[in-house]
Amino acid sequence: MYFKHTRLFIIIGLLLSIFISSSTYAKESTKSLRNSLVNNADVQKFINEMSTKHGFKKAQLESLFSQVKIKQKILDAMSRPAERSKAWFEYRKIFLTQKRIKGGVAFWQENKDILAYAEKIYGVTPEIMVAIIGVETYYGKRQGNYRVMDALSTLAFKYPKRSKFFRSELKHFLIMSQEQKFDPLSKTGSYAGAMGMGQFIPSSFQSYAIDFDGDGEKNIWTNNADAIGSVAHYFKRHGWQRGQAVADKLQLIKENSITKEDACKRSCKPKLSVADFKNKGLQGKTAMSDKAKAILLILKQKNNKEYWLGYTNFYVISRYNHSTLYSMAVYQLSQEIKSAYQQAKKKAP
Repeated sequence: MYFKHTRLFIIIGLLLSIFISSSTYAKESTKSLRNSLVNNADVQKFINEMSTKHGFKKAQLESLFSQVKIKQKILDAMSRPAERSKAWFEYRKIFLTQKRIKGGVAFWQENKDILAYAEKIYGVTPEIMVAIIGVETYYGKRQGNYRVMDALSTLAFKYPKRSKFFRSELKHFLIMSQEQKFDPLSKTGSYAGAMGMGQFIPSSFQSYAIDFDGDGEKNIWTNNADAIGSVAHYFKRHGWQRGQAVADKLQLIKENSITKEDACKRSCKPKLSVADFKNKGLQGKTAMSDKAKAILLILKQKNNKEYWLGYTNFYVISRYNHSTLYSMAVYQLSQEIKSAYQQAKKKAP
């Protein structure tokens, strides 16, 4: 009798445990559904727009957004980009390293024919293309671990400061996924939704990514030819001037002639001429035409300041990222890579 009662208690306990677990699961599922991004009013509005204007099926989009995860890390990263939080001497150390320079030389050597062809077509020098990919993704090795769908959705619906911009990028990404025939949840990238070796945001992919090797697909993730060609195409479309200088470090002659209005802190389109800067006592080493346009850059070193002139091609680099620190890092890295590449060629048998 004792054993019969024991077995009965065990069975009742198991049934009770199953009932409690099922109830808990149901509650958690209901809670998860309530907290799902798909129930957000702005998301529903976005889904309706994508359905009516771009032919997406509403049920498929709702299923997609039910799987999206909002990432607090993304919101945190948006609030403290290195370009805004670091002085030049600190920012420079991130990218101007021997390891990155050596990696750039190796990437150039591995892709020299593609780089030469891209230069022939678009006029962009190999070292600039290599440096962009080096700064953005360490030559394709660090393309980002966030799902692009999560990143863009987080910023589109949980980052009011730039929600309009990121909703547009989310729209481009979904259209892109249809055209390129991939699952929107399959692509990873940066916390801002940038993708591939050159870190194109979706609208840039739509406008500038190209099938450079003619295989019928625009693959900026694993196809070096498409990644390199797309970067070169981007630069050309933004006004890159073939054979022209990028920037010059200056020997300051008349420091008291410089005003705050002269210095560029973010992306600045050149307005003053080289002649204007000469009249202020500022002149670079490059023999640029007096009519050429330039901007003044003041870069903070640990114990002093550096003064540079940035020309039209410097401004073109800033179309990639509007920080002057970023543009200067790309330029200086490109020059270090070029020097090391040329030395390696001399030593080669």
